Amino acid sequence: MTDSVLYELDNGLAVITINRPEAMNALDVPTKIALRDTVTAAAEDPAVRAVLLTGAGERAFCVGQDLKEHLGLLKRAEETGEAPLKTVAEHYNPLVRALAGMRKPTVAAVGGVAAGAGASLAFACDFRIVADTAGFNTAFAGIALTADSGASWTLPRLVGHARATELLMFPRTVKADEALGLGLATRVVPAGELAATAREFARQLAEGPTVAYGAIKASLSYGADHSLSELLDKEDELQTLAGDSEDHRIAVRAFLAKEKPVYLGR
Repeated sequence: MTDSVLYELDNGLAVITINRPEAMNALDVPTKIALRDTVTAAAEDPAVRAVLLTGAGERAFCVGQDLKEHLGLLKRAEETGEAPLKTVAEHYNPLVRALAGMRKPTVAAVGGVAAGAGASLAFACDFRIVADTAGFNTAFAGIALTADSGASWTLPRLVGHARATELLMFPRTVKADEALGLGLATRVVPAGELAATAREFARQLAEGPTVAYGAIKASLSYGADHSLSELLDKEDELQTLAGDSEDHRIAVRAFLAKEKPVYLGR
């Protein structure tokens, strides 16, 4: 694994850190490969019960594509006739599928700016704990590109179609307080408290009924583009799964005994 992506597993909580603070955690090819593979491995690892995604340093969560590297790749594409943006299919798409699609809660700890694909990665998480000095910028149209990394899907679901269109076509930095009002931020905290607050938030999720959390994620995703009748059948399927979990039995016994449940994630 490259040093540009750090990984820590602590009692079911996987902490993934984009570690290029000198480049504002911009995503060059080695970093994209490492991040894709790390998130995918966390999604598939039964020992992982929740994921916390963050960026090193105080200036940025992630500013998206490394444009210095990208310019060189564009020049090479002109010379060879290759497609100039193969990275979307090779790196970003599988990364976002793993991040948004895993049946485990995901939290982004956003310190500093989250721009372009970096903002998209934050949007793909279930929760965003945001420093009061941070901000989001879709950025894509500012370099004559369309949205990628799932922003066309996640952003309208967070802020609505009309506001998503505005933010994508007229990119600007949405500061933390506005982000909270729009629904981009789950919680805004002082910058000095971000790391501890986000970790505790993610820790609570990791210690929760993660089978149920995964089913909730699956139900919400399915309901976004299916009919009510189809969703009811899906809820039945997922409730059967959750009802058969050991965590459900633990929760019922604890409720009746007036005790706090200790979940196992299975």
